[in-house]
Amino acid sequence: MTNVPSPHIIITYCRQCNWLLRSAWMAQEILSTFSEEAGAVTLVPGTGGIFTIVCDGQLVWDRKTDGGFPEAKMLKQRLRDLLWPEKDLGHSDRQDRKD
Repeated sequence: MTNVPSPHIIITYCRQCNWLLRSAWMAQEILSTFSEEAGAVTLVPGTGGIFTIVCDGQLVWDRKTDGGFPEAKMLKQRLRDLLWPEKDLGHSDRQDRKD
């Protein structure tokens, strides 16, 4: 078995719910933002409405307990806070302006 580089982010999605594209988009967002830091992102098909994101064994997002799907900004912030707390996320860190 091949060793997977760390941090290893696993997105498990419900194939019955057709959430592959959503999962692939989230993987793209993660890899684009953390291109130098992320070791691997894996998509794993599941069933029963599952949508979870786990990083090196630690739960980052669960659709059922977190109440839906994460916005890209929220997901990036959670991963950053867990793995690279000093990393600046640019526009994803800025407060929404209210004019």
